[in-house]
Amino acid sequence: MTSFHYETILSTLEDGGVRIISLNRPGSLNAMNRALIDDVARAFNDANACDATKAIVFTGEGRAFCAGDDRKEHVHPETEAEAHDLVEAIQEATRAITFGAKPVVGAIHGWAVGGGFEWAINCDFPIWSEDARAFFPEIRLGVFVTGAVTSLLPALVGLQKARELLFLGEQHDASALHAMGLAWRVVPANSLRSEAMAVAQQLAGLPQKAMMRMKRALNTSAVNDIERALRFETEATVAGFLAPETTRRLLAFE
Repeated sequence: MTSFHYETILSTLEDGGVRIISLNRPGSLNAMNRALIDDVARAFNDANACDATKAIVFTGEGRAFCAGDDRKEHVHPETEAEAHDLVEAIQEATRAITFGAKPVVGAIHGWAVGGGFEWAINCDFPIWSEDARAFFPEIRLGVFVTGAVTSLLPALVGLQKARELLFLGEQHDASALHAMGLAWRVVPANSLRSEAMAVAQQLAGLPQKAMMRMKRALNTSAVNDIERALRFETEATVAGFLAPETTRRLLAFE
């Protein structure tokens, strides 16, 4: 097995060319700090550049996939430059997942909140555990979503349902996400990893160049301009971070 080494990520190449990329901050439910954000981008870029990697399983250690922003380690950007640097780092992780050559099977369990929900949506084949729940808290905090979800969500669930998810920020369980089209499959918690591995192994056995071209073609043509969405999200999120009301709401949020 071939492994890359990161501060907050486990990345291991299993037999058959399936690489498991796992968020590894279980004590904080894999909440996003800057190290995790940067490591996700690095781990996917490394995996996509690795000839031995044929398919990727994206998951999290412990009790959750990713519980969103780490409030205990959150450092609110004080300048436009700081805010832009942080948001662009988040968007770079999405580019690595979405535009990367290798197909990504999500194995989502526990909580997938905010940016964690975005990463689950970025997966090509998101498999959700029956115990999983997800929501977007951003609008109630006065900030904005990232991860190209302003383009991906309407394409996946329709414009009206996307409005509901993003504006109202209500929690949804895996069965509701499956009905919407955000969960490709829903499986029992004890079989999540094995189900994800089985799909990844099937993908790893396909002709690689044809699969890479198919992923690129689908993500380029089936979804409205992802890069334009990423740029708009970055501008909107930076503006939100710099608003005094956002600071107050973020400090009050638990």
